[in-house]
Amino acid sequence: MLLQILKRLLLLMLVVLLPTANVLAGQVLVAVASNFAKPMEEIALEFKKTTGHSAELSFGASGKFVAQIENGAPFQVFLSADEKKPEKLTESGFAVAGTQFTYALGKLVLWSAKLGYIDAEGKVLSAGNYKHLAIADPKLAPYGAAALEVLNGLGLEGRTKPLLVLGENISQTQQFICTGNAELGFIALSQVIKDGKIGEGSGWIVPADNYALIRQDAILLKTGADNPAAKALLDFLASDKALSIIEKYGYGLAKGKP
Repeated sequence: MLLQILKRLLLLMLVVLLPTANVLAGQVLVAVASNFAKPMEEIALEFKKTTGHSAELSFGASGKFVAQIENGAPFQVFLSADEKKPEKLTESGFAVAGTQFTYALGKLVLWSAKLGYIDAEGKVLSAGNYKHLAIADPKLAPYGAAALEVLNGLGLEGRTKPLLVLGENISQTQQFICTGNAELGFIALSQVIKDGKIGEGSGWIVPADNYALIRQDAILLKTGADNPAAKALLDFLASDKALSIIEKYGYGLAKGKP
């Protein structure tokens, strides 16, 4: 008799506790700039292990995400490839003021899928022995704008303009190069780095003084203002675990979340 009572009490406790566990484990919808896909997938796994919350990730061009958010897309956190787009969302009332911070400093690389095609100083750009040069659409992607800045600084903007192949985002730009639609192109270092160096093909890591600093900013959107998982993710992005992953993929680190 006593054993049966204990079993019933245990069953009752499980019934009470299970819904509580489900409430504590939340989900956050995240819009992520394409260049940050690899590190963010890894960060999301650590985020779930550490907090129990899950992050549902969508990758694309920062400019397109802004348009989607302003048209009612249900994203709750935005990880942009620059600092201007989160600022724009704050000004237009779609983001929570005071939550914006730099989660990573982007680095640009001139890359080819062909081993030995690009020299260590990027002189292949001036040599002109190529028919197509891929960059992300500068109107949508900050890395594309940075690529144009590099070409302009080298005096090559006019010469290369007819050769440009524009990707909708940095992932599509890399795809153009991988498939041979362009012999070379400008992408994010994070896309090809492995163990601290370019892991495949050949590339020139563009010196940082050749383009304006790429501050990649995160922000809490109004749709996530009451979601504990959204706030937890932003906190986690500034944690030592997340920062070590970000640095592993070749990004520079800012001071982090204020």
